[in-house]
Amino acid sequence: MNGGKGRILALQISAILIFLVLGLRLWHLQILRGDYYKLLAERNRLRLVQTDALRGIIYDRWGRPLVKNTPSYTVLVVPADLPEEEGERRQVLSKLSELLFPLGKSASLASPSSSSPDLESLVKEGMKNPYKPIVVKRNVDRETAFLLQQEHLSFPGVQVKIEPMREYISSTLFSHIVGYTAPIPKEWEQEYKAKGYDPSRDKIGITGVEFVYEDYLKGEKGQKLVEVDASGREIRTVGKEIPPTPGHSLYLTIDWDLQAAVEEALAEGMKRARSPVGVAIVMDPRNGQILAMVSLPSYDNNLFARGISYEDYRRLEEDPNHPLVNHATMGTYPTGSTFKIVPATAALEEGIISERTYLDCEGILLVPHQYFPDDPNLAQPFYCWIHKYGKGHGPINVIDAIAYSCDIFFYKVAGGYKEFRGLGLDKLTYWAKLFGFGERTGIDLPSESKGLVPSADWKRLNYGETWVLGDTYNLAIGQGFFLATPLQLLNATAAIANGGTLYRPQLVYKIVDYKGNVVKEFKPEIIRTIPASEKTIALVKRGLREAVTRGTAWRTNWPDIPVAGKTGTAEFYGPRDVKGHLPTHAWFTAFAPYDNPKIALVVFLQGGGEGSEAAVPVAAKIIRYYFDYIDWER
Repeated sequence: MNGGKGRILALQISAILIFLVLGLRLWHLQILRGDYYKLLAERNRLRLVQTDALRGIIYDRWGRPLVKNTPSYTVLVVPADLPEEEGERRQVLSKLSELLFPLGKSASLASPSSSSPDLESLVKEGMKNPYKPIVVKRNVDRETAFLLQQEHLSFPGVQVKIEPMREYISSTLFSHIVGYTAPIPKEWEQEYKAKGYDPSRDKIGITGVEFVYEDYLKGEKGQKLVEVDASGREIRTVGKEIPPTPGHSLYLTIDWDLQAAVEEALAEGMKRARSPVGVAIVMDPRNGQILAMVSLPSYDNNLFARGISYEDYRRLEEDPNHPLVNHATMGTYPTGSTFKIVPATAALEEGIISERTYLDCEGILLVPHQYFPDDPNLAQPFYCWIHKYGKGHGPINVIDAIAYSCDIFFYKVAGGYKEFRGLGLDKLTYWAKLFGFGERTGIDLPSESKGLVPSADWKRLNYGETWVLGDTYNLAIGQGFFLATPLQLLNATAAIANGGTLYRPQLVYKIVDYKGNVVKEFKPEIIRTIPASEKTIALVKRGLREAVTRGTAWRTNWPDIPVAGKTGTAEFYGPRDVKGHLPTHAWFTAFAPYDNPKIALVVFLQGGGEGSEAAVPVAAKIIRYYFDYIDWER
């Protein structure tokens, strides 16, 4: 009896203790920690979500869009909304992986890897911030996106978002100018994170004007507070939403029709000359605006915007002709005789020659050996191109030397010969740099090359050799160590055309906001004024005009459009032909009309042969098209 009462008492005491402990626990949870757990519950139910801004549009000079934003489906995972039980979570991720990355389907550089273990790794990494969505795959097809939406109860924690994606309207025509957008590369993550980007979700401009004008194009994200259900799906917006602000739009200086015509003419010329790489650029010499810029081969920038496959990327990377490279601004080459405008201007302005100075060209020039000057057998020969016909140009002045592209005249002008004193290396390189060679033009495109204006110190440091007279001779005709981009050569030509002003080449002429208000207008920017007199510039221009009327560029000699220009045939190291000649690049640079230039242009054909035969016909077609169809000032 007493034992029974003791057991009942013990049970009562135990019950009191249990209720006491439970009460203390509830007091701890509701009173001491109530705000904390309330915050957790609210966070599980309410979330602050960022909304993407539409990227600004890029237009040609007449307002024709070169790119647009199209909706695309992106699949994301919110780690906090996945099943807590490990087996269920793995099952969800496995089904998602099979759906998004079926076997045999190529993975994309813009997406994570294609197997469920990698998805688990992503989720494990994402648990550091479990409410932040993780991008699993972009540009998911419509059917898959709809299936995930319909079967959302089977995919807790998985979301499908509609995001804007760039669509480049004329896929290959503007790719080197416009560039493309893509997810932030790993090596850039810290830099862009510091700017407020989310490396796991945001896309940025990677190259072209998409890269250069990223800050203007990107826009400002919005945000909203949303209520979600147990699977993480958005139910409704709570409170007032802050809408995103669309990015600013760019108006380029490029004319779409002219760009297309230039590409067509260049492609035809490359085919005729069997040239694997070609460049053609058209500029307004009065202000530096680029009207057309084509580099072939090109590439489809939509491949990158959609998430390029490893196979496609490897194909582009391994292409020996480098289609991803804008050869107009990044490729450097010897320019051959087109460079002769520099020593011609320099020698006239420095008083080395005048219009009445005649130098003799016998087709070959023998430079005596440094240590055995009296032994003609040891003399080094330098040839004029006309020597292959068994003759020389005879006595020739600067105008005729430009018109007929006499090499020996410019050898003597640059380096001197016997009693005739030439410019010398220092003055020649000084004037080359005045014309913009050896420095970036500053065009609004990334990764522009500087080219190379060699010096005696440069040769000593790079080759361990001293500079010799022959090096100066080679430099005078754009050969030897000298390298330039097609854009640098065009800019130098434009400076002669406009009377001596070197402009910074320009691709964007205004930026507007989404309401159409002008945010920024770009004015012509002068790099420098070439310190040459009007008389000097006029003489060089006259030589370029006569190169067309009676010289090497006769294929552009029309009665209705007076053209001035200079051909170039530049040797480079490669397999020699059956006659032992090195391969040559074909060049032509020109402006028109001669008396009041509206356009300047350059044509380059890699390994294309003679400039007069391969490059001039391409330029002729471009000039003819411009004045027949484009010239809006008529």
